Amino acid sequence: MKSGWEKKTLKEVTIKIGSGATPLGGNKSYKRAGITLVRSMNVHDQYFKEKNLAFIDDEQAQELNNVIVQENDILFNITGASVARCCLISKKYLPARVNQHVSIIRSQHKIIDPFFLNLLLTSKFYKNRLLLIGDQGSTRQAITKSQLENFIISYPKSIFEQQQIVATLDKAFAKIDKIKANIEQNIENTKEFFESYLQSIFSNKSDNWEHKTLKQVSDIFERGKSKHRPRNDKKLYGGDYPFIQTGDIRNCDHYILEYTQSYNELGLAQSKLWPTGTICITIAANIAETGILTFDACFPDSIIGVVVNNKLADRDFVKYLLRLYRKRLQSLSKGSAQANINMGTFKNELFPFPKIEEQKAIVQKLNIFRTTTKKLEALYRQKLDDLEKLKKSILQQAFNGELKIDGRND
Repeated sequence: MKSGWEKKTLKEVTIKIGSGATPLGGNKSYKRAGITLVRSMNVHDQYFKEKNLAFIDDEQAQELNNVIVQENDILFNITGASVARCCLISKKYLPARVNQHVSIIRSQHKIIDPFFLNLLLTSKFYKNRLLLIGDQGSTRQAITKSQLENFIISYPKSIFEQQQIVATLDKAFAKIDKIKANIEQNIENTKEFFESYLQSIFSNKSDNWEHKTLKQVSDIFERGKSKHRPRNDKKLYGGDYPFIQTGDIRNCDHYILEYTQSYNELGLAQSKLWPTGTICITIAANIAETGILTFDACFPDSIIGVVVNNKLADRDFVKYLLRLYRKRLQSLSKGSAQANINMGTFKNELFPFPKIEEQKAIVQKLNIFRTTTKKLEALYRQKLDDLEKLKKSILQQAFNGELKIDGRND
């Protein structure tokens, strides 16, 4: 850290360090609205994530009155995989409390600016030290209140200088974020470009295309199997047979290349092993997502398996066709308490099929276009990674005293 900066423990520069608790009743106590309950999933370095925000009622909040969040409090994750992530919370989320996985760090504003402290704690030097504290050989990463209180930081004694550093970083980060937003839009445009091309291919079909159901062009068209109850029984898992779930299909890119769980012999006995090349269609949770197996695998009845008849249909053509019709299929799932489709949905659903030779020609065009757009997307994502590295580098320079501060020449 920069020579001449103050060295203090967090306890010496704060008026509060403390975490909350899980409300009585756990997840069942959460409400649709009310007082915000901040959880670790909401706390990310330098930004607060609103998705999956939980709420509690006044009675539950009363039990957590020792962890009332105030404007410009720093929220700091103290357990789990996200340990040491921190951010400031906007007043629009107040009133709020924190649960047991999040600690409030409330600075003495006359000693240290909360915006400065938040940025300091997310800089590489301090982040690495905090992660080291949180990983002391325990099965679950955690940082205690005592460890936080005794954590030593270095900072300019002048509040004005701290605020100058914050202003300079904010200005630099705003420029970077603007560039990132443009790149992220380019990624979305690339995806839309492929969807547009896909649409154009199928909108130019000729009169000789026949409309058929998926069953008519398949050797096998049926739901997966998972007969045992409960389905999450541990004795079914941990073997050599890949077990595909709806999330694996949603997260794949055309082909299913990986899986998160596997069946053992007992699991296989109550299921079915589908061959490589099977098209998987999700019919619950993530509706109408599709992927092609690149290995033999089992899957439950929330997934339809399609083994196409190679004389009637090209496997990749059917996959692209289902991608095109995804919104149509998703619309058929609406109207029930839980979105889902079933085998009956496909009974009368007709899809356009040209002759097999034309299907293969179309697939060749789409594969080339898909490869090109994926390369472009990968290039954009690399640029995003580079910008994140630049932000971390600038942040580190600031707390090394190496950054030229706006309005100063030293």
